[in-house]
Amino acid sequence: MILVTGGAGLLGTALIEQLLAEGKTIRAIFNKTPLPDFHHHNFMQVRANILDVIALEEAMTGVDEIYHCAGLVSFSPKDEQLLYKINVEGTANVVNAALNAGVRKIIHVSSVAALGRIREGQTIDETMQWSADTSNSKYGHSKYLGEMEVWRGIAEGLDAVVVNPVIILGTANWNEGSTKIFRSVYEEFPYYTEGVTGFVDVRDVAKAMILLMQSEVSGERFIVSAENSTYRNIFHLIARAFGKKPPHKKVTPLMAKLFWRLQAFKSLFTGASPLITKETTKTALAKVYFDNSKLLKTFPAFSYRSLEETVSFTAKALQQKINKQ
Repeated sequence: MILVTGGAGLLGTALIEQLLAEGKTIRAIFNKTPLPDFHHHNFMQVRANILDVIALEEAMTGVDEIYHCAGLVSFSPKDEQLLYKINVEGTANVVNAALNAGVRKIIHVSSVAALGRIREGQTIDETMQWSADTSNSKYGHSKYLGEMEVWRGIAEGLDAVVVNPVIILGTANWNEGSTKIFRSVYEEFPYYTEGVTGFVDVRDVAKAMILLMQSEVSGERFIVSAENSTYRNIFHLIARAFGKKPPHKKVTPLMAKLFWRLQAFKSLFTGASPLITKETTKTALAKVYFDNSKLLKTFPAFSYRSLEETVSFTAKALQQKINKQ
């Protein structure tokens, strides 16, 4: 029996699809919104909040393996307390329940933000640690502290592996998460930055997690990244896939400061989370490179899809959804 937390998200959905294709029996938990119906006799879902210790322990009855994908991604100041509740306390609850239930192994989904990704001039690898100087967000700090709970579980006898994905691209609700990038380009948002970061196909992240679960590897972390690319290049690939006009106005540091301050001022009156924050603008302008060699050396037969293939596949699937509306 395999338990998946956060199964309704972009990564959780792709992971469940691959596990079911391998004939695995899946129990997924949801908090408020039920997961997509996979129409499979090996799939079941139960309501459980990772902040509810009793419900979580009940969900782990008979479970052998856990993929902990649940987490909150937010750069809005108003979500600060919730970030720590879900990403730290929630992870601690999962680790404790797994230890009590005698679970064989956990794959924990962290983030490269937990490594301290603001390190211009350095290539980031798994040996690096978060510090206040290398992180510009409460989100990154919360993911770092969540990892600490996993390492604590390992010290107490739990087999676990941490994965640190970069920006994950895939088909999902384009009003949420990283898939919003596709919507902004589809709507011909005119601005771009020359910032650099890593990108990866959601299907490859799921595949890597399954390989790690089925291996003897434990007590390690792995960056999961296909390629380092400029945001401008990604935007152009998406625009070409949709047949749209690519962004053509470069964002300068001064413009970025004006954007996030304007959004913060606007949110005071609307009550809505700002679309752009100080943290997201700094990240978008930074040139950050990730070393993906550790995973490739551990699994020589594993390979990543190209960004061109990922963008083309995702844009096509999103276009089909648009056409059905």
